[in-house]
Amino acid sequence: MATTAPDEAARPLVRPYAMTGGKTRPRHDLAIETLVITTAGPEAQAGLLPEHQRILHLCREIKSVAEISALLTMPLGVAKILVADLHESGMVSIRQPAAALSGGTPDMTLLERVLSGLRKL
Repeated sequence: MATTAPDEAARPLVRPYAMTGGKTRPRHDLAIETLVITTAGPEAQAGLLPEHQRILHLCREIKSVAEISALLTMPLGVAKILVADLHESGMVSIRQPAAALSGGTPDMTLLERVLSGLRKL
Protein backbone atom coordinates (compact mmCIF):
# COMPACT_ATOMS: atom_id res chain seq x y z
CA MET A 1 0.00 0.00 0.00
CA ALA A 2 1.52 3.30 -1.09
CA THR A 3 1.36 6.26 1.22
CA THR A 4 1.85 9.90 0.34
CA ALA A 5 4.37 11.97 2.20
CA PRO A 6 3.03 14.98 4.13
CA ASP A 7 4.94 17.30 1.78
CA GLU A 8 3.19 15.80 -1.25
CA ALA A 9 -0.25 16.35 0.27
CA ALA A 10 0.54 20.04 0.88
CA ARG A 11 1.69 20.74 -2.68
CA PRO A 12 -0.72 22.62 -4.93
CA LEU A 13 -2.42 20.56 -7.60
CA VAL A 14 -1.83 23.30 -10.18
CA ARG A 15 1.73 23.81 -11.36
CA PRO A 16 3.20 27.31 -10.98
CA TYR A 17 3.40 27.94 -14.74
CA ALA A 18 -0.32 27.27 -14.99
CA MET A 19 -1.05 29.79 -12.21
CA THR A 20 0.95 32.46 -14.01
CA GLY A 21 -0.36 31.73 -17.48
CA GLY A 22 3.10 30.62 -18.59
CA LYS A 23 4.83 33.83 -17.45
CA THR A 24 8.24 33.39 -15.91
CA ARG A 25 8.85 37.00 -14.84
CA PRO A 26 6.64 39.81 -13.59
CA ARG A 27 6.29 42.89 -15.80
CA HIS A 28 7.20 45.07 -12.79
CA ASP A 29 10.24 44.18 -10.74
CA LEU A 30 8.86 43.73 -7.23
CA ALA A 31 11.12 43.47 -4.20
CA ILE A 32 10.15 40.90 -1.59
CA GLU A 33 9.43 43.72 0.87
CA THR A 34 7.07 45.52 -1.54
CA LEU A 35 3.82 46.25 0.30
CA VAL A 36 0.50 45.27 -1.29
CA ILE A 37 -3.08 46.24 -0.44
CA THR A 38 -6.32 45.41 -2.23
CA THR A 39 -8.08 48.33 -3.92
CA ALA A 40 -10.80 46.37 -5.76
CA GLY A 41 -14.17 45.56 -4.29
CA PRO A 42 -15.50 42.01 -3.99
CA GLU A 43 -17.62 42.45 -7.14
CA ALA A 44 -14.48 42.94 -9.24
CA GLN A 45 -13.14 39.51 -8.29
CA ALA A 46 -15.65 37.56 -10.36
CA GLY A 47 -13.93 35.63 -13.12
CA LEU A 48 -10.44 35.89 -11.64
CA LEU A 49 -8.24 32.87 -11.06
CA PRO A 50 -8.55 31.41 -7.55
CA GLU A 51 -4.95 32.44 -6.80
CA HIS A 52 -5.70 36.06 -7.67
CA GLN A 53 -8.81 35.93 -5.47
CA ARG A 54 -6.79 34.53 -2.57
CA ILE A 55 -4.26 37.36 -2.88
CA LEU A 56 -7.03 39.97 -2.98
CA HIS A 57 -8.66 38.48 0.09
CA LEU A 58 -5.37 38.26 1.98
CA CYS A 59 -4.34 41.82 1.08
CA ARG A 60 -7.37 43.49 2.58
CA GLU A 61 -4.74 44.30 5.16
CA ILE A 62 -1.29 45.39 3.96
CA LYS A 63 1.06 42.48 3.30
CA SER A 64 4.51 42.23 1.77
CA VAL A 65 5.13 40.09 -1.29
CA ALA A 66 7.17 37.75 0.93
CA GLU A 67 4.22 37.37 3.34
CA ILE A 68 1.85 36.65 0.46
CA SER A 69 4.17 33.94 -0.79
CA ALA A 70 4.54 32.37 2.66
CA LEU A 71 0.90 32.61 3.75
CA LEU A 72 -0.41 31.18 0.49
CA THR A 73 2.40 28.60 0.28
CA MET A 74 3.34 29.53 -3.26
CA PRO A 75 6.81 30.14 -4.70
CA LEU A 76 8.03 33.73 -4.37
CA GLY A 77 8.39 34.12 -8.14
CA VAL A 78 4.78 33.06 -8.68
CA ALA A 79 3.57 35.50 -6.01
CA LYS A 80 5.50 38.33 -7.68
CA ILE A 81 3.95 37.57 -11.07
CA LEU A 82 0.41 37.33 -9.69
CA VAL A 83 0.77 40.55 -7.66
CA ALA A 84 2.19 42.36 -10.72
CA ASP A 85 -0.80 41.14 -12.78
CA LEU A 86 -3.23 42.43 -10.15
CA HIS A 87 -1.40 45.75 -10.01
CA GLU A 88 -1.58 46.15 -13.80
CA SER A 89 -5.33 45.57 -13.69
CA GLY A 90 -5.73 48.16 -10.90
CA MET A 91 -6.92 45.69 -8.29
CA VAL A 92 -4.06 46.20 -5.84
CA SER A 93 -1.90 49.12 -4.87
CA ILE A 94 1.80 48.53 -4.28
CA ARG A 95 4.39 50.48 -2.36
CA GLN A 96 7.96 49.79 -3.41
CA PRO A 97 10.69 50.07 -0.77
CA ALA A 98 12.67 53.32 -0.79
CA ALA A 99 15.84 51.52 -1.94
CA ALA A 100 14.10 50.27 -5.07
CA LEU A 101 12.88 53.76 -5.91
CA SER A 102 16.24 55.45 -5.36
CA GLY A 103 18.14 53.24 -7.76
CA GLY A 104 19.15 50.59 -5.23
CA THR A 105 20.88 52.87 -2.72
CA PRO A 106 19.76 51.90 0.79
CA ASP A 107 18.23 54.52 3.08
CA MET A 108 20.85 55.11 5.79
CA THR A 109 18.28 56.33 8.31
CA LEU A 110 16.31 53.12 7.94
CA LEU A 111 19.44 51.00 8.25
CA GLU A 112 20.45 52.88 11.42
CA ARG A 113 16.99 52.30 12.94
CA VAL A 114 17.17 48.60 12.10
CA LEU A 115 20.64 48.34 13.63
CA SER A 116 19.47 50.16 16.76
CA GLY A 117 16.51 47.79 17.07
CA LEU A 118 18.75 44.75 16.68
CA ARG A 119 21.06 46.03 19.41
CA LYS A 120 18.10 46.35 21.77
CA LEU A 121 17.33 42.65 21.31
